[in-house]
Amino acid sequence: MRLSEFWNRMKLHFGDSYAESWARDYVIADLGGRTVNQALADGIAAKDVWRAVCGVSDVPARLR
Repeated sequence: MRLSEFWNRMKLHFGDSYAESWARDYVIADLGGRTVNQALADGIAAKDVWRAVCGVSDVPARLR
């Protein structure tokens, strides 16, 4: 998954402004206790980060 697709899905699911806030503030255990932004900065693949987001948020099937 490309980073642009990741952010597109984040914005579709959370909304434009909340997606950025959520990615900055929400810590996900499956990402080693990192936020989305930290995980991406640490080089974790966007598809793996997206899977972690799906694991903690009620993401609709069409976006999974």
